[in-house]
Amino acid sequence: MRADLHIHTAASDGSWTASELILKLKTAAIKLFAVTDHDSTANLAETAALAKDAGLCFIPGVEVCSTLKGHTFHILGYGIDPEAPGLKRLLRHNTALMEEADQASIRKLIAAGFRIDYDEYLAYQHNPARGGWKSLSFLTDKGFCRDINDFFANLFTPERGICFPEFPAPGEVISVIKEAGGAPVLAHPGSDFHGPALEETLTFFAREEIAGIECFHPGHDEQTALRAAAWCRRRGLLITGGSDCHGGFVPERRLGIPFITAADLELGELRKFCTS
Repeated sequence: MRADLHIHTAASDGSWTASELILKLKTAAIKLFAVTDHDSTANLAETAALAKDAGLCFIPGVEVCSTLKGHTFHILGYGIDPEAPGLKRLLRHNTALMEEADQASIRKLIAAGFRIDYDEYLAYQHNPARGGWKSLSFLTDKGFCRDINDFFANLFTPERGICFPEFPAPGEVISVIKEAGGAPVLAHPGSDFHGPALEETLTFFAREEIAGIECFHPGHDEQTALRAAAWCRRRGLLITGGSDCHGGFVPERRLGIPFITAADLELGELRKFCTS
């Protein structure tokens, strides 16, 4: 059974609707999947219904932002109840932080001399079908950057005083996910998105009682994936993996890549989702 447990839709910064995703999954012969939108569960109910009709195995998920020593860490929550009050509060909080960070970044660019009309930005309507988010789409349309890579290389940078907000600590995020009935899994710990080395990151999150690690990810080479998986097996933790696909928004992240089957994973109680 092919699996992909890290997929984003237009509910966050992906470009596909739930129905478009289901069609893509069927074409790719991926039977087991999870939707893990950034700080959003908006597409889970529709996706669950469509997956059932299509005979696919669906794990409801979310990817929650947290902050540790100035670095942003993403924690995946699998098997969550999207209606859990604590989870809903946390996701609203993180979403508000990012919306304010978007607005603050535009104000800082204006202060730095960029010829941007702030009122025009506030009135701008981002189209979710293109993926990404409001400030990126606006700055791209106005010619201030070419794409997401240019955005993070030249605009959204610490040198300009623009960075991600201070999200809740990992321990709080892990606790909220557990309270929502979910399994907290650290996303892509060996990718260059994080500052600390892999072992340092894993050691910290083991103390935080993480339930598992996303070992298979496009940001991990084969050696990193195997090291992370071996670390999990020694501790009896979950092993997950996925493409981190964002539809057409990040074309280099392709659905079902890396190639993973359910046999490559250790899903524990999440196995209950492996029957359609």
